Amino acid sequence: MTHCARVRGREVVLVEDDAANDRAPRGAFLARRVAPGMALLMLWALLVYGAWIIAPFLAAGSYRWLEGWLYLGAVVVGQSCHRLYVSRRNRELLERRQEIGAGTQRWDFWWNLLFWPQMAAVSLVAGLDARHLWSPLSRWWWPVGLLLFAAGMAVSAWAMGCNRHFEGTVRIQREVSHTVVDTGPYRFVRHPGYLGLSLWALAGPALYRSGCALIPALLVVGWLVLRTALEDRFLHRELAGYADYARRTRFRLVPGIW
Repeated sequence: MTHCARVRGREVVLVEDDAANDRAPRGAFLARRVAPGMALLMLWALLVYGAWIIAPFLAAGSYRWLEGWLYLGAVVVGQSCHRLYVSRRNRELLERRQEIGAGTQRWDFWWNLLFWPQMAAVSLVAGLDARHLWSPLSRWWWPVGLLLFAAGMAVSAWAMGCNRHFEGTVRIQREVSHTVVDTGPYRFVRHPGYLGLSLWALAGPALYRSGCALIPALLVVGWLVLRTALEDRFLHRELAGYADYARRTRFRLVPGIW
């Protein structure tokens, strides 16, 4: 049975909505008022981001940890450039990404809750590695990491700039006539945004110069592969024209591989 989220003061009450069952894809999490769900995600994100900034330096045992500050600097600059590009090419999308739209898949809500802590774990392990010197990498790995990170930001920004449906959750966006996008990076892979995030995750160990950080980074990539597979199956089933697009653009995430 599909549910709708309503707000009563600060309390979120889930009520059954039989009529919505006929309009929403199977497994959808409907919301007439999506503020509670987004507020939960935003609060969780603030907590995770705060820990992401502070915990690695605590793990490293020093606020003077150079690689930690260089990583933060790269992320701030990269994210700022990313947002500036997207705001100029697709400002409406940034506004819609502030909401959890009707039809969001329930599994994707939980996927989002667990994704950013995994990204933060890369930094935390790198901090521990910096303190205990388990697997320090050569300084020449740092520019490799910077190139990977820049490539990830570029691919993600390119995808968001040309895809007006690039929201933060998986759903069919019926209110804006959801259609297949096959321009820009979507000519080469069906989920370029997840490719960009994967490159960001893999850049972390090199930017931190930490071999041990590669372990959580690979777990992040695996988590992104899972979402790619789930979303791709959902779009095959629910989005008109997606099956034909998939036949034209064969690879989901990595050109020539998968």
